[in-house]
Amino acid sequence: MTPQAGTPAGIEVFSLAGRTALVAGASRGIGLAIARALAACGAHTILAARSADVLARCTEELRDAGLSAEWSHLDTTDHASVTRVASELPALDVLVNIVGTNVRKPFLDYSSEEYRSLMETNVSGLVDLTQQVGRRMVERGCGGKIIFIGSLVVHIGVPYVSVYAMTKGALAALTKALAAEWAPFDIQVNCIIPGLILTGLNAQMWESQEMRDWLVTAQANPRLGRPEDLVPMAVLLAGRASDYITGQLIAIDGGYTTTKMWPFRGDT
Repeated sequence: MTPQAGTPAGIEVFSLAGRTALVAGASRGIGLAIARALAACGAHTILAARSADVLARCTEELRDAGLSAEWSHLDTTDHASVTRVASELPALDVLVNIVGTNVRKPFLDYSSEEYRSLMETNVSGLVDLTQQVGRRMVERGCGGKIIFIGSLVVHIGVPYVSVYAMTKGALAALTKALAAEWAPFDIQVNCIIPGLILTGLNAQMWESQEMRDWLVTAQANPRLGRPEDLVPMAVLLAGRASDYITGQLIAIDGGYTTTKMWPFRGDT
């Protein structure tokens, strides 16, 4: 594509025009923010989740803004639902896997039901979806982009989220394995590692002033992250700008996994 007059050289690599993207888990928070951004950058964006009424409303908002979008009901814990979505939707260039949930409690207190639910929602369902969508990408022969959403718990140990950490560790390992396995088909697979991002799943936890005071010393950037903070990386990984990036776990965390603040200012 030839850049238009006045367009900075190379800016077209960030355009998603002509691409079709499926965002699994697009009804709220991080998923909705990424879906909106992909559509704004030119992709035909399919919002998928279990909340049909929410998806319909969000899709209509995108269309009213002149963007290309549709929605599809998707329950990743239901193989039939995954199969229907993977087979009936248009050929996909981008798959963003955001579906996930959490249960925070001491490891000794997890029930077998909670364990199975977390594994099914956070791992098994996404494996099913990625396998079916990935098969179509491979057979189509036009390459593709697969983006997982992980967690900082794949880099550091955090108490009271042990089973959740196991699920995200599985996705991190799958990212690297698929990046190698699907490289011959020009499919790039990467994983965004969000830091402390305020969403509906953790809002109550962050109501505590103690938690907010702790955050100031926990990382270089002292504020909580927002879903919108992950959007630029998702857009980059969905387009041509990431053609030479694969198998990466990319932290968007305000420095949480790499920095620790202290009172010393260097002048004494």
